[in-house]
Amino acid sequence: MAETYDVVIIGGGPGGYNCAIRAGQLGLKVACIEMRGTLGGTCLNVGCIPSKALLHASHLFSAAQNEFASLGIKTGKVELDLTQMMAQKSDAVDGLTKGIEFLFKKNKVDYVKGRGKILSKGKVEVTDADGKKQVLETKNIVIATGSEPATLPGIEIDEERVVSNTGALSLKAVPKKLVLIGAGVIGLEMGSVWARLGSEVTVVEYLDRILPPADAEVAKEAERTFKKQGLSFKLGTKVTGIEKTKTKLKVAVEPAKGGAGETLDADIVIVAIGRKPYTEGLGLENVGGKTDKRGVIEVTDHFKVADGVWAVGDCIPGPMLAHKAEDDGTAVAELIAGKAGHVNYDLVPSVVYTNPEIAWVGKNEEELKAAGIEYKKGKFPFMANSRARTNHETVGFVKILAEKGTDRILGAHMIGVGVGEMIAEVCVAMEFGAASEDIARTSHAHPTLSEAVRQAAMGVEGWTMQM
Repeated sequence: MAETYDVVIIGGGPGGYNCAIRAGQLGLKVACIEMRGTLGGTCLNVGCIPSKALLHASHLFSAAQNEFASLGIKTGKVELDLTQMMAQKSDAVDGLTKGIEFLFKKNKVDYVKGRGKILSKGKVEVTDADGKKQVLETKNIVIATGSEPATLPGIEIDEERVVSNTGALSLKAVPKKLVLIGAGVIGLEMGSVWARLGSEVTVVEYLDRILPPADAEVAKEAERTFKKQGLSFKLGTKVTGIEKTKTKLKVAVEPAKGGAGETLDADIVIVAIGRKPYTEGLGLENVGGKTDKRGVIEVTDHFKVADGVWAVGDCIPGPMLAHKAEDDGTAVAELIAGKAGHVNYDLVPSVVYTNPEIAWVGKNEEELKAAGIEYKKGKFPFMANSRARTNHETVGFVKILAEKGTDRILGAHMIGVGVGEMIAEVCVAMEFGAASEDIARTSHAHPTLSEAVRQAAMGVEGWTMQM
């Protein structure tokens, strides 16, 4: 008779593989099912990791073309080798996926390739690529199936000319004209890559601003910066259709609030309007599980779907971010093992890996005003930061928001080079309930970009010490 697992996890992305590894560390018998053929989920295979490889490489390419000379560095003609750029991206992905497999072996996690479906409490059916089925028996089931790109009605994504983020990471040539639908995180990152490599990028966004979740002041600064980098924006605009001809695409757009339409020519269209949970066909109904209209699984505040069934990551409420999924997965493994497990969704940071980077955590000014919370703010520009000036990376600022009566930090919002790293300092401070004064009185090395965080915290009480 087959041995019963303590935990069977459906999905090998950040939520699933972290849950599996942590459960293995805690001495549980674990199996992790993944249908992709490689571990790491969307994040590692066609999301966070490959996009950062291209963002980094394209930034260096652009810097060599446009910035080296002003720094006194003379080069010959700089040429793009897109094939090699894609190859180094794939090398990074391959190494990391193999790293997860190594951690599975180290922590005695069984890696099962195939598509998982819940048959009943304690039973998960796995169908492999050849159609062969097997049933795993388990005390606990964890759903970690992640998400997939959202689509627009009437627009077919072929991953060749009309692409999602997956196709956008593997284009065979730099498109002369690129239309990007969606001015969110994924869209702006992909738009930045191809703009640096030579594309004429037009961003179409239904709302009247870019980066809807971000602080409005940060979003406004980001839009100005991206325009200087060559991106053009059509805000408050919707796409009504895409006509494919032999040589190009014709993108029909019109004002979101109504009005005369126009047609944009494009070689490639990237659809980046967000993501939706991947929850269809999982057999949730077989254990009494429910989803909302978007496919988000209903869970308790301890990740429970039903007795012995749990869910984590993009397929449950909360921000659709890899690090949130990682925390969910770790918490569930600890709960199953009888330990405490909790994730504070109020302190999950968001980062946009453009150049400059954009990062935030906690509440923004619009949210605080809507909630009637009195606050103070400190703001410090990188133009006045010594390291930023010497690096010629002076775009952006750091803004700290603190409660008026208590000085407790409520949020931080940044745009500038390296802020994706700097935001962690504020996350730690907020996790410990710190006041802005705590950061303001903490010594920061000089000269560093992180001094801007300290200076912004000083600014909450009006005692900024630098320019």
